[in-house]
Amino acid sequence: MEYISNHEFTPQQKRYLKVKRVLDVIFAILGLVAASLIILIFIIWIRLESKGPAIFKQRRPGYKQKIFTMYKLRSMRMETRDKNGRALTDDERLTLSGKIARKTSIDELPQLINILKGEMSFIGPRPFLINDLGTYNEEQLVRFEVLPGITSWTAIHGRNNQSIQDKYNQEIYYVNNISFKLDMQIFFKTITLVLSQKDVEDHTTEGRLGAEIIEDDK
Repeated sequence: MEYISNHEFTPQQKRYLKVKRVLDVIFAILGLVAASLIILIFIIWIRLESKGPAIFKQRRPGYKQKIFTMYKLRSMRMETRDKNGRALTDDERLTLSGKIARKTSIDELPQLINILKGEMSFIGPRPFLINDLGTYNEEQLVRFEVLPGITSWTAIHGRNNQSIQDKYNQEIYYVNNISFKLDMQIFFKTITLVLSQKDVEDHTTEGRLGAEIIEDDK
Protein backbone atom coordinates (compact mmCIF):
# COMPACT_ATOMS: atom_id res chain seq x y z
CA MET A 1 0.00 0.00 0.00
CA GLU A 2 1.37 3.36 -1.02
CA TYR A 3 2.11 5.64 1.92
CA ILE A 4 0.02 8.79 2.05
CA SER A 5 0.49 11.24 4.91
CA ASN A 6 -2.79 12.42 6.39
CA HIS A 7 -2.05 12.42 10.10
CA GLU A 8 -2.13 15.65 12.08
CA PHE A 9 -0.19 16.04 15.32
CA THR A 10 -1.36 18.54 17.91
CA PRO A 11 0.72 21.73 18.31
CA GLN A 12 2.01 20.34 21.62
CA GLN A 13 3.04 17.07 19.98
CA LYS A 14 4.81 18.94 17.17
CA ARG A 15 6.83 20.87 19.73
CA TYR A 16 7.64 17.71 21.63
CA LEU A 17 8.85 15.92 18.49
CA LYS A 18 11.40 18.72 17.93
CA VAL A 19 12.60 18.48 21.54
CA LYS A 20 12.64 14.68 21.29
CA ARG A 21 15.03 14.84 18.34
CA VAL A 22 17.45 17.09 20.23
CA LEU A 23 17.34 14.75 23.24
CA ASP A 24 17.91 11.76 20.98
CA VAL A 25 21.11 13.27 19.58
CA ILE A 26 22.45 14.28 23.00
CA PHE A 27 21.82 10.90 24.61
CA ALA A 28 23.01 8.96 21.55
CA ILE A 29 26.37 10.74 21.77
CA LEU A 30 26.59 10.09 25.51
CA GLY A 31 25.51 6.49 24.96
CA LEU A 32 28.15 5.83 22.32
CA VAL A 33 30.88 7.25 24.56
CA ALA A 34 29.71 5.19 27.54
CA ALA A 35 29.17 1.98 25.58
CA SER A 36 32.15 2.19 23.20
CA LEU A 37 34.26 -0.28 25.19
CA ILE A 38 31.42 -2.79 25.46
CA ILE A 39 30.75 -2.53 21.73
CA LEU A 40 34.46 -3.01 20.95
CA ILE A 41 34.67 -6.09 23.20
CA PHE A 42 31.68 -7.68 21.48
CA ILE A 43 32.98 -6.83 18.01
CA ILE A 44 36.25 -8.62 18.82
CA TRP A 45 34.40 -11.55 20.44
CA ILE A 46 32.06 -11.94 17.45
CA ARG A 47 34.96 -11.93 14.98
CA LEU A 48 36.90 -14.50 17.02
CA GLU A 49 33.88 -16.75 17.46
CA SER A 50 32.70 -16.88 13.85
CA LYS A 51 33.77 -15.62 10.45
CA GLY A 52 32.10 -12.64 8.85
CA PRO A 53 31.41 -8.99 9.75
CA ALA A 54 30.58 -8.16 13.37
CA ILE A 55 27.85 -5.75 12.36
CA PHE A 56 24.54 -7.07 11.04
CA LYS A 57 23.09 -4.74 8.41
CA GLN A 58 19.55 -4.87 7.15
CA ARG A 59 17.50 -2.43 5.11
CA ARG A 60 14.26 -1.39 6.80
CA PRO A 61 11.48 1.11 6.06
CA GLY A 62 11.60 4.12 8.39
CA TYR A 63 10.11 7.61 8.61
CA LYS A 64 7.75 8.26 5.67
CA GLN A 65 8.68 4.72 4.51
CA LYS A 66 12.16 5.89 3.52
CA ILE A 67 14.45 2.86 3.36
CA PHE A 68 17.53 2.95 5.61
CA THR A 69 20.17 0.48 6.78
CA MET A 70 19.70 -0.58 10.39
CA TYR A 71 22.72 -1.77 12.39
CA LYS A 72 22.97 -4.48 15.04
CA LEU A 73 25.75 -6.64 16.44
CA ARG A 74 25.65 -9.93 14.56
CA SER A 75 24.30 -12.72 16.74
CA MET A 76 24.26 -15.63 14.27
CA ARG A 77 26.84 -17.49 12.27
CA MET A 78 27.00 -16.61 8.58
CA GLU A 79 26.58 -20.27 7.57
CA THR A 80 22.98 -21.25 6.86
CA ARG A 81 23.70 -24.94 6.13
CA ASP A 82 25.91 -27.62 7.69
CA LYS A 83 28.54 -29.73 5.90
CA ASN A 84 25.85 -32.08 4.61
CA GLY A 85 23.74 -29.30 3.17
CA ARG A 86 21.10 -29.41 5.89
CA ALA A 87 19.50 -26.05 6.66
CA LEU A 88 20.52 -24.86 10.13
CA THR A 89 17.89 -23.60 12.54
CA ASP A 90 18.15 -20.14 14.10
CA ASP A 91 19.08 -21.74 17.43
CA GLU A 92 21.89 -23.70 15.79
CA ARG A 93 23.25 -20.56 14.14
CA LEU A 94 23.09 -18.50 17.34
CA THR A 95 26.55 -17.88 18.82
CA LEU A 96 27.41 -17.56 22.51
CA SER A 97 28.26 -13.91 22.09
CA GLY A 98 25.02 -13.44 20.18
CA LYS A 99 22.97 -15.13 22.87
CA ILE A 100 24.40 -12.85 25.54
CA ALA A 101 24.09 -9.76 23.35
CA ARG A 102 20.44 -10.51 22.69
CA LYS A 103 19.59 -11.25 26.31
CA THR A 104 21.13 -7.97 27.46
CA SER A 105 20.01 -5.99 24.37
CA ILE A 106 23.68 -5.10 23.74
CA ASP A 107 23.11 -6.14 20.12
CA GLU A 108 20.98 -3.01 19.69
CA LEU A 109 23.75 -0.55 20.65
CA PRO A 110 24.94 0.10 17.06
CA GLN A 111 21.54 1.66 16.42
CA LEU A 112 22.82 4.69 18.33
CA ILE A 113 24.54 5.47 15.02
CA ASN A 114 21.17 5.27 13.27
CA ILE A 115 19.88 7.82 15.78
CA LEU A 116 22.74 10.23 15.05
CA LYS A 117 22.08 9.85 11.33
CA GLY A 118 18.46 10.91 11.87
CA GLU A 119 17.09 7.51 10.85
CA MET A 120 15.89 6.31 14.26
CA SER A 121 14.90 7.47 17.73
CA PHE A 122 15.35 5.86 21.13
CA ILE A 123 11.59 5.34 21.28
CA GLY A 124 9.26 4.75 18.35
CA PRO A 125 7.65 1.92 16.36
CA ARG A 126 10.15 -0.86 15.69
CA PRO A 127 11.15 -0.95 12.00
CA PHE A 128 9.92 -4.17 10.44
CA LEU A 129 10.92 -5.71 7.10
CA ILE A 130 10.69 -4.16 3.65
CA ASN A 131 8.70 -7.25 2.70
CA ASP A 132 6.03 -6.12 5.17
CA LEU A 133 5.23 -3.02 3.15
CA GLY A 134 1.84 -3.62 1.64
CA THR A 135 0.56 -5.54 4.67
CA TYR A 136 -0.55 -2.42 6.58
CA ASN A 137 -4.08 -1.07 6.46
CA GLU A 138 -4.65 2.68 6.14
CA GLU A 139 -4.88 3.26 9.89
CA GLN A 140 -1.72 1.25 10.62
CA LEU A 141 0.33 3.40 8.25
CA VAL A 142 0.43 6.08 10.95
CA ARG A 143 3.55 4.33 12.31
CA PHE A 144 5.52 5.97 9.50
CA GLU A 145 4.68 9.46 10.81
CA VAL A 146 7.48 9.21 13.38
CA LEU A 147 11.03 7.86 13.44
CA PRO A 148 11.30 4.14 14.23
CA GLY A 149 12.76 3.34 17.64
CA ILE A 150 15.20 1.08 19.44
CA THR A 151 12.42 0.33 21.90
CA SER A 152 8.70 0.81 21.50
CA TRP A 153 5.21 0.73 22.96
CA THR A 154 4.90 -2.78 21.52
CA ALA A 155 8.12 -3.91 23.22
CA ILE A 156 6.70 -3.31 26.70
CA HIS A 157 3.46 -5.12 25.97
CA GLY A 158 4.50 -8.74 25.54
CA ARG A 159 5.91 -8.44 22.04
CA ASN A 160 6.82 -12.14 21.79
CA ASN A 161 3.17 -13.09 22.31
CA GLN A 162 1.75 -10.86 19.58
CA SER A 163 1.10 -11.43 15.91
CA ILE A 164 2.57 -8.99 13.41
CA GLN A 165 -0.87 -7.40 12.99
CA ASP A 166 -1.19 -6.99 16.78
CA LYS A 167 2.10 -5.10 16.72
CA TYR A 168 0.91 -2.82 13.93
CA ASN A 169 -2.18 -1.97 15.95
CA GLN A 170 -0.22 -1.33 19.15
CA GLU A 171 1.73 1.44 17.45
CA ILE A 172 -1.43 3.27 16.37
CA TYR A 173 -1.99 4.14 20.02
CA TYR A 174 1.62 5.26 20.45
CA VAL A 175 1.68 7.66 17.50
CA ASN A 176 -1.74 9.11 18.30
CA ASN A 177 -0.74 9.72 21.93
CA ILE A 178 2.96 10.50 21.62
CA SER A 179 4.21 12.63 24.51
CA PHE A 180 7.11 12.99 26.92
CA LYS A 181 5.11 11.18 29.61
CA LEU A 182 4.39 8.22 27.33
CA ASP A 183 8.02 8.00 26.20
CA MET A 184 9.22 8.01 29.81
CA GLN A 185 6.79 5.20 30.60
CA ILE A 186 8.22 3.15 27.74
CA PHE A 187 11.81 4.02 28.68
CA PHE A 188 11.59 2.90 32.31
CA LYS A 189 9.53 -0.18 31.48
CA THR A 190 12.15 -1.17 28.89
CA ILE A 191 14.93 -0.87 31.48
CA THR A 192 12.95 -3.13 33.81
CA LEU A 193 12.48 -5.73 31.07
CA VAL A 194 16.16 -5.64 30.06
CA LEU A 195 17.34 -6.03 33.65
CA SER A 196 14.92 -8.91 34.21
CA GLN A 197 15.86 -10.37 30.79
CA LYS A 198 12.15 -10.96 30.28
CA ASP A 199 10.60 -10.61 26.84
CA VAL A 200 13.62 -8.80 25.41
CA GLU A 201 13.87 -10.84 22.21
CA ASP A 202 11.48 -10.30 19.34
CA HIS A 203 10.71 -13.49 17.39
CA THR A 204 7.94 -12.21 15.13
CA THR A 205 10.16 -12.16 12.03
CA GLU A 206 11.36 -15.74 12.48
CA GLY A 207 10.50 -17.89 9.49
CA ARG A 208 9.31 -14.94 7.42
CA LEU A 209 10.75 -14.12 4.02
CA GLY A 210 13.89 -12.04 4.21
CA ALA A 211 14.13 -12.12 8.00
CA GLU A 212 17.68 -13.40 8.08
CA ILE A 213 19.23 -11.57 5.11
CA ILE A 214 22.62 -10.16 6.06
CA GLU A 215 23.86 -7.37 3.87
CA ASP A 216 27.57 -7.06 4.48
CA ASP A 217 30.40 -5.24 2.79
CA LYS A 218 31.87 -8.20 0.94
